[in-house]
Amino acid sequence: MKNIANMLKEAQKLQARMAELQAKLEQLEVEGQAGGGLVRVVLNGKGEMRRVRLDPSIVDPGEVEVLEDLLVAAAGDAKSKLERMVQEEMGKLTGGLPFPPGMKLPF
Repeated sequence: MKNIANMLKEAQKLQARMAELQAKLEQLEVEGQAGGGLVRVVLNGKGEMRRVRLDPSIVDPGEVEVLEDLLVAAAGDAKSKLERMVQEEMGKLTGGLPFPPGMKLPF
């Protein structure tokens, strides 16, 4: 019985730390870029796009497809950076315990 009580206490501590991590991630911002920095996209810790910055030299009505591709690339860059940061933070939180494949936290 003592082990179960200890496990419950540890689970509660982990839950509290998870809530702290989620609050921290909400404040986090990650920037991705493409085109050598001509296009920049900022995501928050939830993966929501917050800002897009375009170098004026890239805005050409005849090159809309290029700009669209660069926006997608910059968003993908930011998303992959965010995923790495979340994994690192989760690893710190869980002490490196592996999660089942496909389990993504805190999303």
